[in-house]
Amino acid sequence: MKYKNALQHPVFKTISQSADALGVDAYVIGGFVRDYFLERGNAKDIDVVAIGSGIELAQHVANNLPSTPKVQIFKTYGTAMLRHDDIEIEFVGARKESYTENSRNPIVENGSLEDDQNRRDFTINALALAINKNNFGELLDPFNGINDLDKGLIRTPLNPDITYSDDPLRMMRAIRFATQLNFKIEDTSLNAISKNKERITIITKERIVTELHKILESDTPSIGFIHLEKTGLLDFIMPELTALKGIDEKEGQRHKDNFYHTLEVVDNICKTTDNLWLRWAALLHDIGKAPTKRFHKKIGWTFHGHEFVGSKMVYKLFKRLKMPLNDKMKFVQKMVFMSSRPIVLASEVTDSAVRRLVFDAGDNVEDLMTLCEADITTKNPKKFNKYHNNFKIVRDKIIEVEERDHVRNFQPPVTGEEIMKTFNLKPSKEIGIIKEAIKEAILEGDIPNEHDAAFELMLEKGKALGLTIVD
Repeated sequence: MKYKNALQHPVFKTISQSADALGVDAYVIGGFVRDYFLERGNAKDIDVVAIGSGIELAQHVANNLPSTPKVQIFKTYGTAMLRHDDIEIEFVGARKESYTENSRNPIVENGSLEDDQNRRDFTINALALAINKNNFGELLDPFNGINDLDKGLIRTPLNPDITYSDDPLRMMRAIRFATQLNFKIEDTSLNAISKNKERITIITKERIVTELHKILESDTPSIGFIHLEKTGLLDFIMPELTALKGIDEKEGQRHKDNFYHTLEVVDNICKTTDNLWLRWAALLHDIGKAPTKRFHKKIGWTFHGHEFVGSKMVYKLFKRLKMPLNDKMKFVQKMVFMSSRPIVLASEVTDSAVRRLVFDAGDNVEDLMTLCEADITTKNPKKFNKYHNNFKIVRDKIIEVEERDHVRNFQPPVTGEEIMKTFNLKPSKEIGIIKEAIKEAILEGDIPNEHDAAFELMLEKGKALGLTIVD
């Protein structure tokens, strides 16, 4: 059957003409074809496989496009890439692959279309549409991938044991596609992931994190993390999360399963924000609970200081996974460290407590409130409504206090230079003492966040410190 409608973009006509001119068979394969049948919108990435030189085909196509785009050539992999309009097109010669035990980088040989489809990770990614004029739009589906699309099934074209052992990243990709598409992983394939889980250790951390990002960017990340946990992969990737799993009971006292609670929080936050790093904060907000869990006979299970411990663990986790240690990591740390503050505040909303929250959170106060609202996972409707109403009161109070007191990204009304000039001081600890006293007075509401009031307090505090005013 032919699907010419899938190839309506003018670039396919140019590729077709170039392939015919060179006398090579060419096919569009992979995600573009899969997403066409899933009606997932217009794909921006197109993979073209040529039975011959993909690089030569790319150069011919570029020369025949109006914009004559630059062709990037990757000789090591025998691939070439060009951009046309807002589309990225990658060309590769059909190939067959073989693997060694300690690397996911294959030994590559020229091959047929059948060889190329055999090396694909999943049946739904092995679908190909012919581009040449004589068979334009013809579907080649050797593994019944269309049926798997209809069933919502992730299945490997060949033996999944071999597929996953050869390239263990495919285990992560299987789980990522199941999460993104809300598909089921075939039982044989899922068992093969569990069997080959230790092979994930040969994959670079950067590749693993790319897949974790895509799972977190999906609508329901819990699907992926449950698969990662049940197959045993999560133990190798983020043992900090699996350590949260389970419910302990002692003397009739129990606590919730913090692993599944965490996944609920992540799913909740994905309904309200597409901020990837806030989603990471939701995933990691309770990781400090495993090392801080204690049982006390009078009060039961406690997790004292888990926010502080968790924020320290964020750095170690990011470093181990070779994730950025810049402002993104610091943002996640900050959210984890402050994750309980609005919850405590909601029970008694005072101006001074709100001022301190806004002062400490700065521009991230809205993200912090979003995280805390996502943290409400109670199934009791009365409690659920009560907590949300309390957070609404906090939000309203934040607006009120911020408009009046301007403590977000707080800058002292009296500068260090002004203190030094007034008391004829050189840099000294007294300056810090005075600035801290002014800040505390503003946050407590003892004085307004204004220069004159702060200046008066400066004079008073300076006198108490035995400083002399210079006329």
